This record gives sequence, structure tokens and C-alpha cells, in this order.
Amino acid sequence: MPSKQEKFVEFSSFTNCFTLFFENISKGFNLKGKWKQDYFKNENPIVLELGCGKGEYTVGLGQHHPQKNYIGVDIKGNRIWTGAKFALENKLNNIGFLRTRIDFIDHCFDTNEVDEIWITFPDPQPQSTRKRSRLTNPLFLNRYKKFLKKDGIVHLKTDSTSFYEYTLEVIAENKLPLIWHTNNLYLNCPAERQELINIKTYYEKLFTEKGEDIKYIQFKLN
Repeated sequence: MPSKQEKFVEFSSFTNCFTLFFENISKGFNLKGKWKQDYFKNENPIVLELGCGKGEYTVGLGQHHPQKNYIGVDIKGNRIWTGAKFALENKLNNIGFLRTRIDFIDHCFDTNEVDEIWITFPDPQPQSTRKRSRLTNPLFLNRYKKFLKKDGIVHLKTDSTSFYEYTLEVIAENKLPLIWHTNNLYLNCPAERQELINIKTYYEKLFTEKGEDIKYIQFKLN
């Protein structure tokens, strides 16, 4: 297994990986508004996974739905390396990765460019002082609105009861359309949505092995 430093070096050469740091925002991100045209070379829907870690869910969804384009987003290049390398080696051309902070996500995609967003096992930021850092805080949801299509769907998977309940509160307070939710996905997963439990991230496997219930929320931002 390559070292962390070796992964960073190799990551920078991957043709399916892109980076946006704060110091480059003023120059503009060259794929903003052009992901389909310049990278995917098709007109298929774009789906983001925010905080993708090693990219297991991005890769899993990309394999399960070849008719869609998937982009995993994370700040840790050595984590992304795992999914990106697998996608390259297996010629999964409907998958890409973006290394950036979620705070900068609206600089990377243009209006109506994204069809769906997945938020999979984010840091729940349980301290009340960290509420603004939660990925379903209205500050983040307003960023997503800038590029998510009008009827675009947001999916959340988490093991955290407090984060699950917090997100439901945000949805209710902002009068957002709530499509479906459950506090025990493995018990209540619809028969036609088995990919919700068949594709597992590293953290999902960890949590389920500990007996944690997985929570799921599906909602819209308009």
C-alpha cells in the first residue's frame, strides 16, 4: 500500500481528479458549468457525494447507475485516492472526484448543473458551537441551492440520532419538501431501493458492526 505522501503525488496525476483551493477561487474553476461537456462528454444527470471519504459510495452508485455521472467531493486527497484509482483501473468513465472544502462547493458547479446530492455519514458536529459546520445547516443548503436543479433531491445517511433529528428540524423550519425518512434504514428499506443498504461506506460498515441504526432522509430544497 502506498504511503500517504505517495498517494498525494499519484492523486495529482489522476485524470479523474480535480482540485479547488481558496487561493484559486478568484481565478474561477474551469469545469464550472462544463462538467458534462468537458469531462463526462455526455448529457447524463450529475450526482454529487459530499464528504465522500474513500469514495466507496460514489463508486458503488456509479457502477449501479451507469446512466448517471457521479462526482465524489472531499478535502482529503489521500482518501479520495482509493476510489479514484479503482475508477480509473476499471474504466468507470461516469465517475470523477473533486478535492475541495464543501464551503467552496458553489464555486465548482453552475446553476442547475447538479441533479442529486448525497451526504453520507458526515461529521455530525454535535457541539452547539459547531452547528454552522453541519452539512445540512441552512448556510450549506443555500449553497447547494445555487447549483441543484429545482426538483433535485438531497439524500442523507447518518448513524447520528442528533444529526438526523437536527436535519428534520431544519427541513420543517424551512418548509422544505420531505420525501421520506426513517430512523432504521436496514429495517425499513423499500424493496425497490436496495442500493440504499447494499452499497456501504467504510463508516457505514463500522457503525453497523457496532449495532448502530442507520438513519436516512430524502428531501428537496425548493
